[in-house]
Amino acid sequence: QLQASGGGLVQPGGSLRLSCAASRFTLSYHAIGWFRQAPGKEREGVGCISRPDGSLYYSDSVKGRFTIARDNAKNTVYLEMNSLKPEDTAVYYCAARNWRCGVVTAKYFGSWGQGALVTVSS
Repeated sequence: QLQASGGGLVQPGGSLRLSCAASRFTLSYHAIGWFRQAPGKEREGVGCISRPDGSLYYSDSVKGRFTIARDNAKNTVYLEMNSLKPEDTAVYYCAARNWRCGVVTAKYFGSWGQGALVTVSS
């Protein structure tokens, strides 16, 4: 399972970096997607990093504000979030898919673990 961490409370306009790690799962062998789920809403795809070329996908709602990066030496994938808005408040999850991102929808991804709560509020 993949574990998201690094969530917390941040003011609007602030930044936060989430980490996705796994103890017995090599992230570099998979496409890694980031998802979020706000209360009462469906889980939505935020972004994804493919393998082997590391191509990136971002949803329109976060494009230009969020960045995904891998650190293969640390077996970790990061989600850097800048210019955060109250509507970014959600539990954030990371999940894996073989090879490329494809359609970044939750049903195509697996190895879900515990998420990280991000709250954007003044």
